[in-house]
Amino acid sequence: MGMASANSGGSEGMELCIFDLRRGQQEGQELDKILFFFPADLPFSTQLSVIGLSEGLITFTRIFSPEAACEVIEAERHSHVFYEAEPDIWMVMVVEKSKEAEAIWRVEALREVLKEIHSLFMMFYGPVREMLEKDPSGGQIRSHLYPFVMDYLSDFLVGKKIQLPSFRDCLKECGTVQMLTVGREAAIEVQSLVRVLESGAGATHCYSLILFQDLLVSTTLSPDDTINLFAYAVQRLSPRALSSGVSSWSYLRRGSTPSHVVVGPTFATVSVSDQFHQLHATSPSQDNSYHVKRPLQHNRWSKGKDGFLVTDIWGTETGSLIPSTPTIWLQQTGERMYLCAYQYKSLTLILLVPLSSILNGEQGVSLVKQQVLENASLKILKVEEKLSKGWGGENAYHVSGYRYLLIDDDRNVSRASPPAKVTTLAKESLLAMSKLREEVDLEKSRSKWDNADRDKDLEICIRAKNNAWVIARTNRGKELYMVLERANETLLYASDAFERFSDRVPLLASSGAVALGGQLIHVIILTEIKVVIVGHRLLGVRFLLR
Repeated sequence: MGMASANSGGSEGMELCIFDLRRGQQEGQELDKILFFFPADLPFSTQLSVIGLSEGLITFTRIFSPEAACEVIEAERHSHVFYEAEPDIWMVMVVEKSKEAEAIWRVEALREVLKEIHSLFMMFYGPVREMLEKDPSGGQIRSHLYPFVMDYLSDFLVGKKIQLPSFRDCLKECGTVQMLTVGREAAIEVQSLVRVLESGAGATHCYSLILFQDLLVSTTLSPDDTINLFAYAVQRLSPRALSSGVSSWSYLRRGSTPSHVVVGPTFATVSVSDQFHQLHATSPSQDNSYHVKRPLQHNRWSKGKDGFLVTDIWGTETGSLIPSTPTIWLQQTGERMYLCAYQYKSLTLILLVPLSSILNGEQGVSLVKQQVLENASLKILKVEEKLSKGWGGENAYHVSGYRYLLIDDDRNVSRASPPAKVTTLAKESLLAMSKLREEVDLEKSRSKWDNADRDKDLEICIRAKNNAWVIARTNRGKELYMVLERANETLLYASDAFERFSDRVPLLASSGAVALGGQLIHVIILTEIKVVIVGHRLLGVRFLLR
């Protein structure tokens, strides 16, 4: 259904659509509900078929779960991934299943892609619903969504294929920030710099975000705003992004993927690369009467002589050739802010100043930048020097013998083995970890609607086909995933290695009692045998039928 009619020649495919359930409810007006559709040149009848099927699934599942409609529907040939970005504004990704092992993905990782698209769109343009209310015809929102989503997807383009997050990305986490560990002296210097930055701007509600390399050092923003700005800064503003000229988006494409690996399905009936090239000419969904900023375009930022980053994405000031200062919207406060980014060597500082506090437009912004340079230059030099001395390089957080991912959901922070180290893992190990994370995702989804189980601790150990140990532990909003390929064959050896690592990482330090009588649940899958242990007592052995 839906996608089946879009396929040609049996090729794999992926479709992405955004639609409004409040629009197009009358006969003959069905097209009004479509806000974005990719591939854009599919016949409208096919687009309506996909959206109609999605709408039917949403309506049906709401009968059983009014507060939370479906998140994913697994059909025989397709996975339908749903995300309600705003009330009645839905994003749906339909991915065709493939027999190729490389096309195995985690559903939650695909949903995170949809979430990130919407979060970044809101940061630059505000809520979708507000744009629809300002222009009920839908022309404005369509003219903004098409180039924005296409620019976002271009970062996943490998040749003529889209590289969706696959099992090879199982030790990465979207929607989190990666932080730099700093010493006490450096932390004091950073705090002093933040005070100078925000006080020197002269506004009452300034915010700042500081990065070293691609790692977060300091932020005074809310967690959601920090995640959005951090993702954009790493991929468009960091020294690496500016110097390479080719950026990869978010957590998915950091590091190097082996050249022989092609991950993710191709698109049906159309050449993906052709559609991206067409975007530079005429957009099938774009009305040229709207002035559309494209903040996700590549190679549009550069470093000025004064150290501040400049771009012409936001156009120029009226009657002048001076580029306009970029602006963003804060999710927590709804304020519109000037974005002023300064860079010195590996240090990137972002200062957000409310538009309401700057009376003279670009002249006032220039004055703020001048004050920052006068008041904070020496502190910037000192902070960069201290952080550089304490920086251990790209492998600073590598732990020999371990391949791991740490997640703190409460703080939206993650830390993982360097991508180059993860690529050394065997395919079987990565496949086992991907399946393990899928199980944990399901358990977290169940617990979300059951308050009694919210604090349940979970530990799962899997013996992969290549005899590697794949382990997951969740503990009060904190998660640790680990692959041990050189571990001994015994479970005790793997458990001891896991504990040694846990003791070194305060992120997952155990505290307090846990559910189920204060005992951890261990589930160990050994080929055809499933062993269940509560605490240290063997409850039973169950043979699995294949």
